[in-house]
Amino acid sequence: MIGDTRPSWHLHRYLKGSANLFEENRLLKVAVVGLFGITTVLGGAIYTSNQNQRTVVVPFGAGGDLYVTGNMPSAAYLRTMTFNIVSLAGTYSAYSADRQFQELLSLVHPSTYNAVRDSLSRLLDELATNPTLSISTYIRSDQPVTWTKSEILVPVEKVRVIGGVIRKFRGNLRIRYAIDSGRFWLIALQEENFDADIR
Repeated sequence: MIGDTRPSWHLHRYLKGSANLFEENRLLKVAVVGLFGITTVLGGAIYTSNQNQRTVVVPFGAGGDLYVTGNMPSAAYLRTMTFNIVSLAGTYSAYSADRQFQELLSLVHPSTYNAVRDSLSRLLDELATNPTLSISTYIRSDQPVTWTKSEILVPVEKVRVIGGVIRKFRGNLRIRYAIDSGRFWLIALQEENFDADIR
């Protein structure tokens, strides 16, 4: 006896309290796990919804199915962007190049902006020393334009005129791009396999 209370009663009360506390903690753990599960499901639903969200992009004067679903552009959207980039980067003269290149630079991703700008600046320097130089580039109709999630391969014909002398070249223009939050970003332009047209 301790005072007038039996020691076994204290032990019983401690064990009962511990059991209740363990039971409460177990319920708390179940509640936390349940909330985590609900948060995961809702997060997944929001992510899926964002990926399936369609951004409709219709420039002035354009038509067709120009849209981006998540980060996947439609074929019509890629064709339109390809045509615009080939026009801006491939058809120019000493009088139009500066304005066109500035417009082209507005599409360039910040990570590659300096490299593309330097490349275009070299073309401007060449035009400054050859004011009669002009370039026209056309997408070839006899070869298909192909694309992946990060590149567009465009078969082109380039007509170079300088001092009244005309030369034609055929090759490919490789356009590296990225789609971020529905926006088209130009990453790089690269000319490949250009040879003089023998016709």
